[in-house]
Amino acid sequence: MARGKLRIYLGAAPGVGKTYAMLSEAHRRIERGTDCVVAFVEHHHRPRTEVMLHGLEEIPRMELEYRGGVFTEMDVDAVLARQPEVALVDELPHTNIPGSRNTKRWQDVEELLAAGIDVVSTVNIQHLESLGDVVESITGVRQQETVPDEVVRRADQIELVDMSPPALRRRMAHGNIYKPDKVDAALSNYFRPGNLTALRELALLWVADRVDEYLNEYRSEHRVSKIWGSRERIVVGLTGGPEGRTLIRRAARLAEKGAGGEVLAVYISSSDGLTNASPKELAVQRTLVEDLGGTFHHVVGDDVSSALLDFSRGVNATQIVLGVSRRKGWQYVFGPGVGATVARDSGPDLDVHLITHDEAGKGRGLPVSRGTRLGRSRIIWGWLVGLGGPALLTLLLSTSAPGVGLANDMLLFLSLTVAAALLGGLLPALASASVGSLLLNWFFTPPIHTWTIADPENIVAIAVFFGVAVSVASVVDLAARRTHQAARLRAESEILSFLAGNVLRGETSLEALLERVRETFGMESAALLERESDVAPWTCAGSVGPRPPVFPENADVDVPVGDHMALALSGRVLPAEDRRVLAAFAAQSAVVLDRQRLQSEADQAKELAEGNRIRTALLAAVSHDLRTPLAGIKAAVTSLRSDDVEWSEQDQAELLEAIEEGADRLDHLVGNLLDMSRLQTGTVTPIIREIDLDEVVPMALGGVPEDSVELEIPETLPMVAVDPGLLERSVANIVENAVKYSQVGEPVLVSASAMADRVEVRVVDRGPGVPDEAKDRIFAPFQRYGDAPRGTGVGLGLAVARGFAEAIGGTLNAEDTPGGGLTMVLTLPVAPGPTADDHDLSATTVT
Repeated sequence: MARGKLRIYLGAAPGVGKTYAMLSEAHRRIERGTDCVVAFVEHHHRPRTEVMLHGLEEIPRMELEYRGGVFTEMDVDAVLARQPEVALVDELPHTNIPGSRNTKRWQDVEELLAAGIDVVSTVNIQHLESLGDVVESITGVRQQETVPDEVVRRADQIELVDMSPPALRRRMAHGNIYKPDKVDAALSNYFRPGNLTALRELALLWVADRVDEYLNEYRSEHRVSKIWGSRERIVVGLTGGPEGRTLIRRAARLAEKGAGGEVLAVYISSSDGLTNASPKELAVQRTLVEDLGGTFHHVVGDDVSSALLDFSRGVNATQIVLGVSRRKGWQYVFGPGVGATVARDSGPDLDVHLITHDEAGKGRGLPVSRGTRLGRSRIIWGWLVGLGGPALLTLLLSTSAPGVGLANDMLLFLSLTVAAALLGGLLPALASASVGSLLLNWFFTPPIHTWTIADPENIVAIAVFFGVAVSVASVVDLAARRTHQAARLRAESEILSFLAGNVLRGETSLEALLERVRETFGMESAALLERESDVAPWTCAGSVGPRPPVFPENADVDVPVGDHMALALSGRVLPAEDRRVLAAFAAQSAVVLDRQRLQSEADQAKELAEGNRIRTALLAAVSHDLRTPLAGIKAAVTSLRSDDVEWSEQDQAELLEAIEEGADRLDHLVGNLLDMSRLQTGTVTPIIREIDLDEVVPMALGGVPEDSVELEIPETLPMVAVDPGLLERSVANIVENAVKYSQVGEPVLVSASAMADRVEVRVVDRGPGVPDEAKDRIFAPFQRYGDAPRGTGVGLGLAVARGFAEAIGGTLNAEDTPGGGLTMVLTLPVAPGPTADDHDLSATTVT
């Protein structure tokens, strides 16, 4: 059975119209004769959305009882039994009520897709798992209901439902999204213009990246080599010279002019030694381009111009930025240069910018080495010069200058032999020497037009000519080979220098290093394989590229690293001389993998060290803070048991009260120590349920005097999804800390308010306050701010409060109280229950 197709309507914020667009699509499909049903859609009492449900078949929902309430969820079995062509499933990130078939609704959707049913669903950008931290930094709200990015990326279609922030706020003000009593709070908090603009940009960029992935896949599948200028990608060609910084900055400015512009700096390491790059300068330029948001690439190519154009077309670039040549004017007689060649061959779909700079025309410094592995064209030219050159020279000397003398003739023929050696190597030069000797004998040595030589001196001259020609050809060929070897070694050293620098700085992950291997050698994919023993199966420690090899035997190139590790590449067979550099890459890959694992072990050791520090502080606290109440209790008990003193009823009452206070204080200290131990060991397991704040907060005030706290908890607050016990302990510690430091006669204010999809509990005191630099430090374990005397606690109250707040999905932060003092802000998530009156406040269930 074919898998169903998934279509997702993605929005930047609640209320942009995702559910409305989904229902409109359903009506269009029904008009075309498609069997479409509503598996689960929430209209949230919005009239226009509710009207769109008319005429659509709705699958009855499944009712579940949970903690005394009845909730409804999508009935997956009913939808599978109905077997429609298309099912509408709203709110993909939703968490199902306990007792449901699956924990998350997207898992229900996976079952429908596996059964061959097409699904249309909705998602808000803030619910993508990878964007949780970003959204929290923008809105101050941590989304509890998320969906893995991969689930959304696998969708066959993703359609962005967009609305400008002013338009969305107008919809909110008109009451089209939330109820009237929620509008003011929403507009002043979650739906602020800045929040909506930032979320909209996130959504647009995420969709743009996804579209870019689709485009690359399509181009790859259809082998499209022509550049499609769908997005500005600017390639900067670097030579390693100081002008590279100017080029990178200019490219960054060009990228800023186009939405989503991207900068890719590339250094072509040519085996013919075209550049004399400084590894230090290239490292500086690499850092610069990455600081500007671009990427750095290192590519090996024999022809710099062709390699640069191939790379640009491979990444679908739209522009190339190059610097004006540093060569002097006379050096252009050797060729037009890289810039002119790239501009000539770029074609109409790739713009080339030649940027002037301070180094233009100053020369390249060291001469450019020409030695390289001889290509086919050079060998052909070498043979033409070696064989055709002597014939043409003979014709020229015979017709135009017949009397220049045998010695001059030999020098001219010798120059052709040298030219043949420079172009084609040793064999064309030997051929040129042989042909030249024969032609000198036939045409220029008396008697001419015969193979005999009358003068013995001429015999010696021709023999010397042949010997000198062969010697010169051998020396020239050897020099060319040595130059080629030096140039190749220089290119290899540059690659290895970059590689070693990145690894030593710890800047390269295993995947990034494998990508560098794949890019450098022009391979399709690369993988680092390992196994525990000679008979154990191979496992992949990291891979890049499509269809990476899973066994070394299946790879086009494999390099062993030790006994149980290998670097495997697929794409083409590399020559033997490339394997030396590849072996260095393989060894460095093993080093990177070991470093990552050591880093993981170091992080674990750091956690253990932190635990030891806390245990040491705990012992110090026990040595004093816990013994103080014990000493008071023991003194009071000893006094009551004394037979030589007659205690009055009032004295006995005071001693018993001292015992009770010491026991309560000891119980509080031990409770905080146990709580911190649970937090440090990760054994806190919250039991989340829906509850009203006015059921929990009053119970948390039992440990403070009645007249020391003012409580303001509105009855209209939405329910929160928390663990009541952990919330009570967190609030109790916050209030006790506030009462301890508040001024005498100034009660602590405990208030609560609803803001978008969260509820804030604010504990306000009028104490001395805390400076900004110490606001985070007061939440660390065993910390007491200021001149708090010993015996007032072990400094765990706020640490435990923050730990419990985070365990139940909330946050705890400190702010200044206007007029002096400190305000603790405890943020709690609103209950996502579908039957709650204030369910509209949750961004997870609004479209």
